[in-house]
Amino acid sequence: MEEKKDNMADVMQFVVFAIESAAQKTGIDSTELYNRLQRLNLVQSVLVEGYDMLHTQGKPFIADYVIDTLNNWERQEKEKGGNA
Repeated sequence: MEEKKDNMADVMQFVVFAIESAAQKTGIDSTELYNRLQRLNLVQSVLVEGYDMLHTQGKPFIADYVIDTLNNWERQEKEKGGNA
């Protein structure tokens, strides 16, 4: 049980790091970026579930990955007539 708690803390620290890195790179407020990611469930589906693969990458890759993924999902949402 303790190991799972430790891992979840690592994952949450990574999520914060990834969002802050992408926010810095784009100049977008980190809260706004988080809200945009959360609205599309990308915090869970990309950052939390992708932790094992992503946390081994460098800051530039992670920032670009978050930005590109968000832009792609928002574009798809807009094309479907959503409110992205």
